[in-house]
Amino acid sequence: MGTAGPDEPLRLAELMAALSLATDLGLGRPLEHELGVCLVALELADRLGSSPEERSDVYYVALLAHVGCTGAAPHFARWAGGDEIHFLQGMRELGLGSEPAEDVRHFVRRLADDRTLPERARLVTRLLAGGEKQGRLMAANLCEGATVLAERLHMPEPVCTAVGQLMERWDGKGMPSGLGGDGLARPMRIVAVAHDAVVLTGARDREAMCTALARRRGRGYDPEVVDAALVQPDELLAAAQVPDAWERVLDAEPRPVATIGRAGLSSIARAFGEFVDVKLSFLHGHSARVAELAATAAEALGCPAGQVAEIRTAGFVHDIGRVSVPNGIWDKAGPLTMPEFERVRLHPYYSERVLDRSRLLTPLAALASSHHERLDGSGYHRGARAPQLDTGARLLAAADVLDAMTHKRPYRRALDAGRARTQLGEMVEQGRLDKRAVDAVLEAANAPPLEARQGYPAGLSEREVEVLRLVAQGRTSREIAQALVISEKTAGHHVEHIYAKTGVSTRVGAALFAMRHDLVD
Repeated sequence: MGTAGPDEPLRLAELMAALSLATDLGLGRPLEHELGVCLVALELADRLGSSPEERSDVYYVALLAHVGCTGAAPHFARWAGGDEIHFLQGMRELGLGSEPAEDVRHFVRRLADDRTLPERARLVTRLLAGGEKQGRLMAANLCEGATVLAERLHMPEPVCTAVGQLMERWDGKGMPSGLGGDGLARPMRIVAVAHDAVVLTGARDREAMCTALARRRGRGYDPEVVDAALVQPDELLAAAQVPDAWERVLDAEPRPVATIGRAGLSSIARAFGEFVDVKLSFLHGHSARVAELAATAAEALGCPAGQVAEIRTAGFVHDIGRVSVPNGIWDKAGPLTMPEFERVRLHPYYSERVLDRSRLLTPLAALASSHHERLDGSGYHRGARAPQLDTGARLLAAADVLDAMTHKRPYRRALDAGRARTQLGEMVEQGRLDKRAVDAVLEAANAPPLEARQGYPAGLSEREVEVLRLVAQGRTSREIAQALVISEKTAGHHVEHIYAKTGVSTRVGAALFAMRHDLVD
């Protein structure tokens, strides 16, 4: 997979396809699920004789139909007792136009089914008591969030309008506005049938899907669209069952190709970050703050303009994989269980997978997904060590930690600047964060640099690490003394101290220690 040239315009379709992968994660769907829906929607549009303009709108609406899912996540999480992703995996199986009794049975069956019976009963009672009022509130947040994000993503007005109608129905009984009939944008009418056809088939089978669509014809769905879907349904569904959905979706990109200049990537990336941050109230603004802290710090360190821009953009998108973890885990006030922490540990991995799928975003993938790595290898998801972490990775890690420390989290209050600086110093002394990067980030935050010294394994000092590196190169005490402009006797004392601290007694042992802890040049 190649990368775009420095002056090559950026294809919006490719960026929106990448974002659709993130909505897959937020809905608990397999990656590229929404791409399959897009292909089915385009097949439906062709059957309906859509104009090129309408077909283009269908394409983008299909990719962005669920971009508001993160805005509604807090509501779903409260209903489901925390795991909104598990709940959403089943919720869309209902589709538009399902009967109220069917809705209730589904909610009771799926709601917090991993909880004890008394807790489930309490949650079901609360959900049913809240009823339509809570549903409209959720739908309003989901739909408005989708519209605003679509605008931020440079989508045309018809697409922005359509994605804000996801929860509306043909018969006017949807939410939040009760729009119906021709008052609904036809691209969303087409996408709604395409989406539910794919989901219902996957959850049940083709016959059940056809029965459900026919039963809901004229209720949840536009009758004309349903009729088009039920003509040769196997051929329609085959559009989603392809091994190369990514390539097919990009090949189906509407003409003329919609592009933005490379300078526009930063604004698109910032919108990606807002898509993530709206999932949790305590995260609002986190991605933008990390991006600006890291980029400002990079400027202070004299990084080239291109590298600064890359660090800023990576900061905007670094947490895109966070949507794969239920709100109940992020909102937990107490310690996480091992399974919960394993899900948390994987979110940088999913950031990498989403970004790496697009050649436009591939250059950001490794950097953006490194924000939880630590110099001593104690971070995640790769467990990378110092030699594998470049300046950008070290700056993002420091910026992410500082912003998290100085903002409230469910498990603690926000730390004041002094306390945060102290804790950063401890992480530097432990050899987890890079002092130079931390000092630059603190400067970007208008805070004084650390007085702490960079920590190394076995309590080695900076000078002892310098000596150890020379020992690992096979240098004698005399050569070490000459290289560091110290006496040979002092060099010998340093070597003895290194042996004592590292528990070795030979230069070979010292060299192996240096290699094990990534201290060799």
